[in-house]
Amino acid sequence: MLLVVVLAGRKAALPAGKVNSVIELAEVTPVPRAADHILGLSALRSRPLTVVDCTAALGLGQYEAGWQGSRAVVVEHEGHLYALLVDGADDIVAALDEPGPLGADPGPGWRNGALGRVETEAGALLLLDIPALIAGPGAVVAA
Repeated sequence: MLLVVVLAGRKAALPAGKVNSVIELAEVTPVPRAADHILGLSALRSRPLTVVDCTAALGLGQYEAGWQGSRAVVVEHEGHLYALLVDGADDIVAALDEPGPLGADPGPGWRNGALGRVETEAGALLLLDIPALIAGPGAVVAA
């Protein structure tokens, strides 16, 4: 199963099994000297969340809307919780096949942030790489 998200105006997918919840951000505390794609820290049920601007993590600019009230997908990675800021997250769909190669070049940023292309009930979607989003633009993520 996949969670369909909208990121930088484009539909993509995250593995639903890796998603803890989808929340609306209420408060984010900036962290001095954090990477540009890290908006800061927030909390979920008394646990800290590192808030990741996924648009910036892909090298596609900064999230254009104000973050307050924005949707974020909460994932756990290496024992830490992250809130991945997205434009929208509304639908769960089934993958019709295993992820395949990207095929046509999806463009800069997307190339480094996607694991591949997957056919779904909603059509072909890029399957986003959660560790790559957390690491940010230009980072090399071990497979």
